[in-house]
Amino acid sequence: MIEKTFIQKNFNKMELEDYLTKKLDRAGFSHLEIIKTPLVTRIVLNVAKPGFAIGKGGSTIKALTEVISKKYKIDNPQIEIQEIKHSNLNAKIQAERMAGMIQREFSWRSIAYRLVKDVIDSGAQGVELVVKGKLSGKGGRKRKVRIAYGYMKKIGHQTKWVDYAKASAYPKSGAIGIKLRIIHPDVIFPDKVDIKKVVSSIKAIENEAKEQKEIKELKEMQKQVEVTDVEVKVAVEKEANKKKEDDKKDSKKEDKKDLKEKVKEIKEEVEEEKEVEAKSENSGDKEAKKE
Repeated sequence: MIEKTFIQKNFNKMELEDYLTKKLDRAGFSHLEIIKTPLVTRIVLNVAKPGFAIGKGGSTIKALTEVISKKYKIDNPQIEIQEIKHSNLNAKIQAERMAGMIQREFSWRSIAYRLVKDVIDSGAQGVELVVKGKLSGKGGRKRKVRIAYGYMKKIGHQTKWVDYAKASAYPKSGAIGIKLRIIHPDVIFPDKVDIKKVVSSIKAIENEAKEQKEIKELKEMQKQVEVTDVEVKVAVEKEANKKKEDDKKDSKKEDKKDLKEKVKEIKEEVEEEKEVEAKSENSGDKEAKKE
């Protein structure tokens, strides 16, 4: 039962993608993303031209939300439009564009070579275009044409990194199938890794790590030096304060000594004056007795 529910959900998603591909043909619809939240179901539409997808006053989005909620039974759908920045590197958009131009009776050869050139100019690592069907017009037999450029992966696990799309056109002469593969410029395959570049990058990373380590050690040394400088400054200030206090004490002692010496001198002077006065009195008494 659980498997059936998953199969049904994926089937509904495929039907919804087919519906949106037809409905948003002018907008350049690529793919959708369904994100479920507790309140709403977010449906992100990736398009090349957001203006056509939004519509005048949001009319296209409103109509799409009503159809999605009723026909495809999605609770509380909330549509978001996301612009594809590099539409030339999107395989589905380019394949659908080529199919539309073929149906408008443009020459498939000129369209094919122009498509490959635009993809290469956009920076793709590789591109492969296969056109198959009634290519020679009325009365001609079907044939297959392959146009390839650059690097391409077609077998193995690494094919998941290749952007692949199919489309079909139905001109008056007969049906034409289109298969397009594009490798984006930011894709890195394991067999395309340059060992010398990897080794040089690893060495550069190691050198950066060593430089950062040395910088950290230097910063720690500077901090220690700053701490020792502070301690030295504090010790010097303490010694200077002690010297000042000692100088003050010495100056006070010297002042006391000077005062004591001055007091002694004053006492000596006073005693000398007293002796002089006593001598003068004695001499005066002797002269009075003689008379």
